[in-house]
Amino acid sequence: MSKPKIVVIILALLALLLPLALPWIKTPLILGTAFGIAALGISILIISGQISFGHALFVCAGGYAVAFAARSFPHLDSALLLVVGTVVGAILGVVVGSFVVRYRGIFFGMLNLALSMVLFAVLGKFFTLTGGTDGLRLERSPFFGVMMERDAFETVLLITCVMLALLLGWLVQRYLRSVAGQALSAIKTNETRLEYVGISAYKTLWIGYIISAALGGMSGAMFAIAQGLVTPEMGYWVRSGEIVFVAILGGVGHPVGAFIGAGIFEFVKLFAAAYLTGAWQMVLGFVLIAMVFLAPRGISALLESTKTSTDKKQELS
Repeated sequence: MSKPKIVVIILALLALLLPLALPWIKTPLILGTAFGIAALGISILIISGQISFGHALFVCAGGYAVAFAARSFPHLDSALLLVVGTVVGAILGVVVGSFVVRYRGIFFGMLNLALSMVLFAVLGKFFTLTGGTDGLRLERSPFFGVMMERDAFETVLLITCVMLALLLGWLVQRYLRSVAGQALSAIKTNETRLEYVGISAYKTLWIGYIISAALGGMSGAMFAIAQGLVTPEMGYWVRSGEIVFVAILGGVGHPVGAFIGAGIFEFVKLFAAAYLTGAWQMVLGFVLIAMVFLAPRGISALLESTKTSTDKKQELS
């Protein structure tokens, strides 16, 4: 069994078993998983050579879609709310991606950033509809048709998030290994040659963008359901930066990297905020600087390189 697969199994078991000993850890694990799913979406774009500095746009849209749906239909199941957030993220990705993917490099990143800040400003101004900077609260809704207490609800939500993370990681890996995924990575290396062989770079990147947006919408839905609150801060540029940070920290070599990066980010932030109040951003900065020198391609690249060196030794022997 390869090292990435072993790491996936260990991470999934830790996420499911740790709350038995430390019940308070459920919420950080859920939020970390949500960050990982958003970072997984960013990783798809990074593979194509593009970085979105405004991906929180889709996280925020998914979260507010869940809030509006929950307030309009108070007994709507949480599982359906996850679907609502994902679908809204995908639809927004179809619209935004139709013109954003025409650009490359810094123009791609900054256009995404500009759009996310427009949404942030709109949500803050329309107080009567969005709650302004105070945001919107959500009542706890049934999960799979059952109304639960907070502890049981968080347990079921955590299990659902972990199962979705495993499924999405597998699907994204299959996608990246497919012809469409290989064409996506070719945009980074030689887009002109891709067009010469008859594959549309625009369509290829657009599809990748929609998948990335859908993952962002699902992430936002998880945040909304777990916290019971959505605010415009979900769409602020700092949140977009955090998602990019997680993706770079974990690496894009394997889908597990997004979740490793999210786990490190969430728990470094948690403990740094507890013991170094007001300076946790500095700690995260040092972590990123260390990663640039020690593992410039991210943690998942270390797993892949270890696997490659092991395979070479076996071949030589």
